[in-house]
Amino acid sequence: MAETIFKPKRKSGPIKFATLGAWGISILFFLPVAWIISTAFKPKASIVVSPPVFIFKPTLNNITEALSFDNTLSYFTHSIIYSFGSVIIAILVAYLAAYSFSRYKPAGTDFLMFLLLSTRFVPAAAFVVPYFQLFNLLKLKDSYIGLIAFYAMFSIPFSVWILKGFLDGISQRFDETGLVYGASRWHIMFKVILPQVKPGLVASFVFNILFVWNEFLFNFQLGGAKTFGIPVGLFTGSTKGGAIDWAYVASIGTLYVLPLVVVIYAFQKYLLVGLTFGTVRGEV
Repeated sequence: MAETIFKPKRKSGPIKFATLGAWGISILFFLPVAWIISTAFKPKASIVVSPPVFIFKPTLNNITEALSFDNTLSYFTHSIIYSFGSVIIAILVAYLAAYSFSRYKPAGTDFLMFLLLSTRFVPAAAFVVPYFQLFNLLKLKDSYIGLIAFYAMFSIPFSVWILKGFLDGISQRFDETGLVYGASRWHIMFKVILPQVKPGLVASFVFNILFVWNEFLFNFQLGGAKTFGIPVGLFTGSTKGGAIDWAYVASIGTLYVLPLVVVIYAFQKYLLVGLTFGTVRGEV
């Protein structure tokens, strides 16, 4: 009996072209990050020169000097507190809301979901003056409570949409079986259903932490010396003396970007699943 040998198909022209295009776009977007990281380790004399220096002896002087500046470590501490605090609260509230929309389907669910999304239709800058006045009235300006509440509020709508997509893809038989065996609704929510939406939780966390971690405008307007984060600190610290300190910018930028790069790389598969809004299950 003749054996049929199947040879793996080679990539066709369009696929090769698409792959090369993807690599080209990725490299293009990574070039600024590579410039920041390389500049952080350059001697100061080699940073602003023409033609640029590509071969140099790495040094940690720029990073140690940047960390020794006043308030630098405080900026990192502030960013960690309000970023993680707001995102954790947002995901918890969003999960409860998404579970309610998915399982109970209250009247006007579609309209309520639209209202949640409509909060992102208006440019964020349009809210600066109202929130500035509101924070002054409530005495929340330059406070962790104010910033955490504000960023959590902005993070909830997107998280609800992601998590509802995942919950809609989970059969309600899990809930019904749990109720038949006497489990409480809280037990079903957090012990049965929650582990199955882990990709959605991680995707929501990463997307929101990227937004809050990088946000500048509202931190500058609603924060203060007690709560300024890294973006504001990078802006104020880089212009001391009237000229831009590129060594400081590159050093703080490197310390600022690397955690995000690590997080995105570690959870990239969850991000891909999260982008499908729960339509793909069992892939992670």
